[in-house]
Amino acid sequence: MRAAGCEEAALEARILLMEAAGIDATALAIAPEAGLGAEAADRLSDWIVRRLAHEPVWRILGSREFWGLPFALSPATLVPRPDTESLVELALAQAGRLRPDPLILDLGTGTGCILVALLHELRRAQGIGTDLSSEAAAMARCNAETNGVGGRCAFLVAHWCAPLAGSFDLIVSNPPYIPAAEIAGLAPEVRDHDPRRALDGGAQGLDPYNEIFFSARRLLAPGGLVVVEFGIGQGEAVAAMAGEHGLSPLAQAKDIGGIVRAAAFAFPPPGQDRSVQAMRD
Repeated sequence: MRAAGCEEAALEARILLMEAAGIDATALAIAPEAGLGAEAADRLSDWIVRRLAHEPVWRILGSREFWGLPFALSPATLVPRPDTESLVELALAQAGRLRPDPLILDLGTGTGCILVALLHELRRAQGIGTDLSSEAAAMARCNAETNGVGGRCAFLVAHWCAPLAGSFDLIVSNPPYIPAAEIAGLAPEVRDHDPRRALDGGAQGLDPYNEIFFSARRLLAPGGLVVVEFGIGQGEAVAAMAGEHGLSPLAQAKDIGGIVRAAAFAFPPPGQDRSVQAMRD
């Protein structure tokens, strides 16, 4: 795997070995010399072949943990990434601004990981997730049930929030933000296995934000928040776009690599200058 260019070959090999053998890290450390058995060896061999063809480990295994919770995957969903946990952290840090039983809208929900993680922490919250893919919406619904929050959320097949009306306290999204021309140059693990429409953010990678911020005007409850993830170096452009739609910046969050990855916005109270509100916050 290392010779084939897998950057985390040792870690990935351990993960695949443990899953194939049905053991955890403790069992591997205690008895590393234990035999696999024919069935587990065949399973591991198949998985290694797939990994050498650049299929991501988590797609091979069919699930990945996010926010300490398990999420099943499908070809129609992105693999949840640790960087996206910064969006969840930021939303939770700002949740004190909201009413105790907020209504959450997750746009482009994919596996449902963002909405499910928020509902797991905000025990009185309810939510709706939307996705253009019916397969993704069905997978998100299954993940919500698996993680015990299925009774507090619904998942709709929709282009962003086109069919929705109502008043949401928190709108969250990890939209496609990769410039279209850059997709061909991505690592094969992403380019060949993640759904393109979950990657392609248009010419500059910013097309979805315009629609999200525009829709926030009619969907966001008074005092509500919009929290979005974005790509490396896109923070200023996203903030400028939010400002064009009347939203003020509240806070940002960095990912595990120290890179600004998410931002929270809100509409200022009527009559209050946006820049003044931002400085006070």
